[in-house]
Amino acid sequence: MASPIDQKYDVVILGAGAAGLMSAFTAGRRGRKVLVIEKSNKVGKKILMSGGGRCNFTNELVDSDNFLSENTHFCKSALSKFTSQDFVDLVEQHDIEYEVRKKNQYFCTGSSKSILDMLLRECELVGVEILTDIDIRNVVNFEDSQNVFDKGRHRFSIKGLSDINGSNRYIELSCDSLIVATGALSIPTLGGSGYGYELSEQFDLPVTEKYAGLVPFMFSDPLKSVFSRLSGISTMVEVQTNGHIFTDSLLFTHRGLSGPSMLQISNYWVPGDPLKLNLLPGVDVTQELIEMKNQSNKRSIRSYLNQYLPRAVVVELQTLWFEDLSDVPITQVSSKDLNRIGAMLNAWNLKPSGTEGYRTAEVTVGGVNTNGISSQTMEVKKYPGLYFVGEVLDVTGQLGGFNFQWAWASGYVAGLFA
Repeated sequence: MASPIDQKYDVVILGAGAAGLMSAFTAGRRGRKVLVIEKSNKVGKKILMSGGGRCNFTNELVDSDNFLSENTHFCKSALSKFTSQDFVDLVEQHDIEYEVRKKNQYFCTGSSKSILDMLLRECELVGVEILTDIDIRNVVNFEDSQNVFDKGRHRFSIKGLSDINGSNRYIELSCDSLIVATGALSIPTLGGSGYGYELSEQFDLPVTEKYAGLVPFMFSDPLKSVFSRLSGISTMVEVQTNGHIFTDSLLFTHRGLSGPSMLQISNYWVPGDPLKLNLLPGVDVTQELIEMKNQSNKRSIRSYLNQYLPRAVVVELQTLWFEDLSDVPITQVSSKDLNRIGAMLNAWNLKPSGTEGYRTAEVTVGGVNTNGISSQTMEVKKYPGLYFVGEVLDVTGQLGGFNFQWAWASGYVAGLFA
């Protein structure tokens, strides 16, 4: 494309991720002249790494209950205007093969790159321009300043540095609509940043409390060494905290606990609070052990647990809870000990020392407060032409394709009006 110096656009979008690209071609389909600005050297980095490289691009069953926000109703309008089926239809139009896995999750059967390529093709079809390696330095709202530059039509000026043709160049753009799709703080190596929050504060939009979400937990001694020895082993568990409960697999790591169950519950965990872990969901361990004792069963507790849990896990639990009873037949174990062990297995209280933080978090919980945003259009109520979409907003999905669906839906809605 030609040098963007002093060029004027109908719509400028900050961020070439899922929400930004969706906004771009949706606006482009309306005949709008659209420019997408990306600060990193490549577009869609988070899309490419998602779902283990297979892109968990949506979920068949999307409901507002799958999202966290101070305003739980905010996401409903956008999610109804662009549904998961709408995105699946787009995927099918591009002949991308996919599959539905457990918990109604959609994945590409091939590479995540096919989803990014689809978005870029849609952008290309409607003439969307994309610039990478752009360092935004300043955004000015003409209608809220003394700046007389192009007050006739365009509302916003965007100034920054570009690495076009291998050399830093100063750029200044103007636009009628500005869409902030900058993402959030999670995984900074893939382009995560807090720039969207800086912009929101510039435009008098408060930001809610933020923390890393969909993130593994860390533990300090002595459990850290226990979990480290079990690193790489997974098992199905039920975990709960603060009134929320998930049943899914757990993965032991060198630092602590990960896997879908831990990532899900991390969205609801408050530092200092315990996690209640049921290692045998659906099994009343105490009842089974007492029944075995009453039947004079000669199996050991270790032998009993081996039918449910990986052997290495049983060995570690034995060391923690019943080392002196490792070879004792259940019939000879006191009812008090059986009750104690059963209670621990069904309700193990763990206190993480923290999470791995934004470095590995899939999302940022919290964000731009939605009270100042129209749920119908994603437009800032006090500043016509300014939109916020995707993860930068205080809307966070659970694990399972929900955050992508929010990106598609919010991006689509903004693109319809920008």
